[in-house]
Amino acid sequence: MAQSKIQKYTRPLHINGMDGRQLRLPAPSGKKQEILLLYGHHASIERMSGLAQVLNSHGAVTLPDLPGFGGMDSFYKIGEKPTLDNYADYLASLIKLYYKRRKFTIVAMSFSVPLVIYTLQKYPELSKKVKGFVSLAGFVHRDDFTFNFREYWGLRTLGFVFSRRIPAFLVRHTLLTRPVITASYRLVAGSHAKMKDADALELKKRIAFEVGLWQMNDVRTRMKTYSVMLTIDACKSGSVNVPAYHITTAEDRYFDHAIVEQHLRVIFPTLEVIPSKIANHAPTIIATAKEAEVYIPKRLRAVLG
Repeated sequence: MAQSKIQKYTRPLHINGMDGRQLRLPAPSGKKQEILLLYGHHASIERMSGLAQVLNSHGAVTLPDLPGFGGMDSFYKIGEKPTLDNYADYLASLIKLYYKRRKFTIVAMSFSVPLVIYTLQKYPELSKKVKGFVSLAGFVHRDDFTFNFREYWGLRTLGFVFSRRIPAFLVRHTLLTRPVITASYRLVAGSHAKMKDADALELKKRIAFEVGLWQMNDVRTRMKTYSVMLTIDACKSGSVNVPAYHITTAEDRYFDHAIVEQHLRVIFPTLEVIPSKIANHAPTIIATAKEAEVYIPKRLRAVLG
């Protein structure tokens, strides 16, 4: 999707005292499907625009920012924290705003999967509006992660320390400056999943995009949500009576597919697992719909209609 088209359909989003953006792609002729697309932890509207365009062939697509991500204000601005409850309240407000009298399908990636589930568990009346729920490389329980002891507690420590205001400020203005981020990616470019297949020009483009992502996403929110993800247990909050589809990746360096499926089946009475040929956990830098087609397997296309 060209940048001009992204800009054309991207509008301001003002909700619950926070300002962000939303991408709203109108349905093509003859399509009445409504799709709510939600991105993951290290993302933005621009990063997900290719996937939005693929889904747009099935109906209208709404892709809103999440508080603290994509350049949107964080919960800290309104005196709150990025907890599961607060994200559930935010998503419930969005659903009530966008889909007052319409049914819709939710497509969520990674971190947004447990956020949606908590929303539907906390507000079960919203499930009546949801035609189906699609998890793209999602998770619902802390045991879904494949981190070893050192990795797990390293991230827990990062989340605890740098979700504080002063440490987060120092990180933003030292480690997350353009020169430091650029140098870091160039050092690992040969082995990094997002960089290793890029030529010199493409590598420069991808690094510039990653600089933007790291700088637009709120540091405190990122760090606090590390702690949220690594302690999560969505299985204990009840089932969700919505048809669910879980898209697995060919290789996922974060999650154990078998364990994720077991936990999802605890929550969703109706779950279909759909394998895909996705090479990585999430898109690298998607500029066109063609690059994003792999994220929507044929079976899911049939479901979406």
